[in-house]
Amino acid sequence: MNDAHEIVDVITTDCCIVGGGPAGAVLSLLLARQGISVMLLEAHKDFDRDFRGDTIHPSVMQIIEELGLSDRILQLPHTKMHRLQIQTPQDTVTLADFSHLKTRYPYIMMLPQVKFLEFITQEAQKYPNFHLVMGANVQELIAENGVIQGVRYRGQGGWHEVRAILTIGADGRHSRLRQLGGFESIATSSPMDVLWFRLPRQSEEITGGMGRFAAGHIVVMLNRGEEWQIAYVIPKGGYQQLRAAGLEELKKSIVEIVPELNNRIQHLQDWSQVAFLSVESSRVQRWYLPGLLLIGDAAHVMSPVGGVGINYAIQDAVVTANVLSKSLKQRHVEVSDLAQVQQRRELPTRLIQAFQSFIQKQIFTPILTENQTFQPPWLLRLPILRDLPARLIALGVFPVHVQI
Repeated sequence: MNDAHEIVDVITTDCCIVGGGPAGAVLSLLLARQGISVMLLEAHKDFDRDFRGDTIHPSVMQIIEELGLSDRILQLPHTKMHRLQIQTPQDTVTLADFSHLKTRYPYIMMLPQVKFLEFITQEAQKYPNFHLVMGANVQELIAENGVIQGVRYRGQGGWHEVRAILTIGADGRHSRLRQLGGFESIATSSPMDVLWFRLPRQSEEITGGMGRFAAGHIVVMLNRGEEWQIAYVIPKGGYQQLRAAGLEELKKSIVEIVPELNNRIQHLQDWSQVAFLSVESSRVQRWYLPGLLLIGDAAHVMSPVGGVGINYAIQDAVVTANVLSKSLKQRHVEVSDLAQVQQRRELPTRLIQAFQSFIQKQIFTPILTENQTFQPPWLLRLPILRDLPARLIALGVFPVHVQI
């Protein structure tokens, strides 16, 4: 198929990872530490993307510690969220208290994702067998005799070819490799979409995360140091109606829910400051083809509920490295090896998606579509289940540890 394009060069590596997000970056580092040659292809020319998830949960901090990097990552400017609270016109309810968890990191670390990715890839670049290519727009899979043998990408003056024993699709919720591989997804409906924007934060305000719930409206505020990162949650499909009503109506609605923002809402001056996220939740039925494996959002798109997407993507990366490092060193990866990664990660993924769906249906839907006031689901009022949200959000379903 080379005659379809003029190929500038052909590079051979053990593992070609497409997508420089948290899953791709962490997997690259894990494999590079094992002496496995890795090429990480990132479509953008830098890691700086607006309104990416910035939450590093205790489960990931444990992984970072196992890599010997926890002290250094904690030196980066960040904030900590010890609990997640919901404030209604009548009361303040703690939905998840991380400070009670038995972990060295009883909090969610709020770290800009660009800083996290730069930190991880800089660590990987200490290994000569790791190569990062920015601006690499993957366009084609190379398939020979029913086996994926690598990719072709455009960038840096033309078409390039990467030949690899194993290709990893870690290229996010709009995965190009998922599309090229013809993977089928199982989607679940979501009752909401989200508008993201930022407003200045005053130093005396709370340091953690806060949800404001009123009949018909939900606002979530995340501490980003000098700014609030704000999620305005709307009913699914309601964006065009909101946009037609105008920015002033949006600002008025926000101030009604969070009156203390009245003195700075004027900073929101244009729709270009507002990012729209169409919320979805899905997973592919099969995460692999011979020579190709999907991980992270490429394999399972998460709802933003609980901010767990990054952490499940990183856990995927750790399990992938644990399972496949030996085979990659031997330069031969069986389909059964790829199936083993899915077997280990599919159940926790399905369970956390079920938990997210439960929260959406029991909390978000009644408020957004039925104008009900917030009531904690009765299941979560039981003492035996009171700490369940904190554990699921912070630690995941099963612990994942670096074994290589």
